[in-house]
Amino acid sequence: MSDTTETGILPQQHTMPHHHSTTPQIYTFSDTAALSRGLDEYVAKLSKEAIKHHGKFTVALSGGSLPKQLSAVLKHNTSIDFSKWIVYFADERCVPLDHKDSNYLLAKEELFDFVNIPAENIHPIDPALTPEDAAEDYISQLASTFATKDSVRYPVFDLILLGVGPDGHTCSLFPNHDLLKENTVWCAALTDSPKPPPERITLTFPVLNHAHHVAFVAAGEGKQDILYRILDPGY
Repeated sequence: MSDTTETGILPQQHTMPHHHSTTPQIYTFSDTAALSRGLDEYVAKLSKEAIKHHGKFTVALSGGSLPKQLSAVLKHNTSIDFSKWIVYFADERCVPLDHKDSNYLLAKEELFDFVNIPAENIHPIDPALTPEDAAEDYISQLASTFATKDSVRYPVFDLILLGVGPDGHTCSLFPNHDLLKENTVWCAALTDSPKPPPERITLTFPVLNHAHHVAFVAAGEGKQDILYRILDPGY
């Protein structure tokens, strides 16, 4: 990514552990409008392929600036069958669903209010629960979608859309945090997030790594340094 580039999307196609992984693809855009158009094309393509293949499109969303960047063009795309979407959250803050820090509220205001995703296909956390219980409840929700007789050990999302923090965190997986070592549970709780609010739940690395497709979306000069560090170990 050059110094003049403002935005970027980094899609990565993952395969199952017994397959060879593919090389990450990097896309850069001149501004956020171009990024939103690129996201629309990318997500629409994957949605159509998944629905054609297995009748639904399972996606996990992050918060931050991602919902706005995603929805700017996507919410107007009438070629997408949103009724077949099943939506989870890659991470969530343990706050009421109408709280300003809620990733669910952000996605609702930017996307859900404009498209016909059935309410029962959208999976928010239960804000009445403790973080630990909320994580357990979310695992149960994930199992309701992904646990079939042919399922593998972890959920396999069609797409997980992630952001990148200036410190390099994604989901609520922060640098040097103990959750980086978690390799068993699908969803974990944390009560000591370095970024407020402190109580959250997050999908874990094994779930991210089992997705068919993962895209990291980063926009703005504030993300340039961390992207250089991620993409160029010698930087």
